[in-house]
Amino acid sequence: MNILISGGSGFLGSAFSEAFIKRYRSENKEVHITWLTRDSNQPHPVDIKMMTYDELTKSNQSFDVILNLAGAGIADKRWSDARKEQLLASRVQPTEALLAFIARSSTKPKLLVSGSAIGWYGAQGDKPLIEGSDFNTDFSHKLCDDWEQLALKATDYGVPVVIVRTGVVIHPEGGMVSKLLTPFKMGVGGQLADGKQIMSWISREDWVRAVIFIIEQHLTVQQQVQLNNTGNTLNTASDTPAVVYNLTAPNPVTNRTFTKTLGAWLHRPTFFNLPKLLLKLMFGEMSTLLIDGQKVLPQALLNADFKFKQLTLKQALEQKV
Repeated sequence: MNILISGGSGFLGSAFSEAFIKRYRSENKEVHITWLTRDSNQPHPVDIKMMTYDELTKSNQSFDVILNLAGAGIADKRWSDARKEQLLASRVQPTEALLAFIARSSTKPKLLVSGSAIGWYGAQGDKPLIEGSDFNTDFSHKLCDDWEQLALKATDYGVPVVIVRTGVVIHPEGGMVSKLLTPFKMGVGGQLADGKQIMSWISREDWVRAVIFIIEQHLTVQQQVQLNNTGNTLNTASDTPAVVYNLTAPNPVTNRTFTKTLGAWLHRPTFFNLPKLLLKLMFGEMSTLLIDGQKVLPQALLNADFKFKQLTLKQALEQKV
């Protein structure tokens, strides 16, 4: 198996790479993973090959799977006009580079797995949302949709596409949790607004397991036959298959529950409360990520009989990998 990953050194890409190599080598299968990078001197594990975007434009190497994860963090900074442009460019430019590579490759990849987020659905409160649900138009939706529509152009070249819409990824040593550790450890953690907003989450281990599961399933003849019968197909101008998966745990929680669970895990109080008005003043338009909930369910994964390992937040916070 030969895999090319954009965003490979990130919180998700690095965990996927480690798990995929471990899985295949334990079965005595050959596996090679290459990370796309803009910095050829970037530190990386010895098992990982590196390729710059400039090298990609000249490469005649073939890959079985491309995993497209590159993109600046949507919640890292306030959404100024410049930041919005940066968020879009950080997703569009790597995807365009991958499409150009696919277009000129004599041996096409068997699958493109391209990242997105549950922000595609927009803020919809506690309404259950599955892969076939509609969306509310806002910045998060437009950002995700522009990214998805660009990735779907790979079907024009006969490459099947899987879009993975990821929720809040939970791990004790990274992602959202790492940003909250300091205030919670100081005893000033607390719920946001009224705490009733729904948070759709997934443990990092289950995210990695789900992506491996999707890749392996979609590279089998049997799964290709089932692609049009899972309720998660996407419309494209091509007959080449394209589907979407929600990468969330089947048990979304309220912000209040998340706050209490994190506090209990850290053995710290959670008495503080950030009012809705203050959140809007602090974060502007980006406050929608904190105030407006989304109840996104992984219906396609459940239909495919994927088994989650961490079904509760407590389990996700205690994961060891």
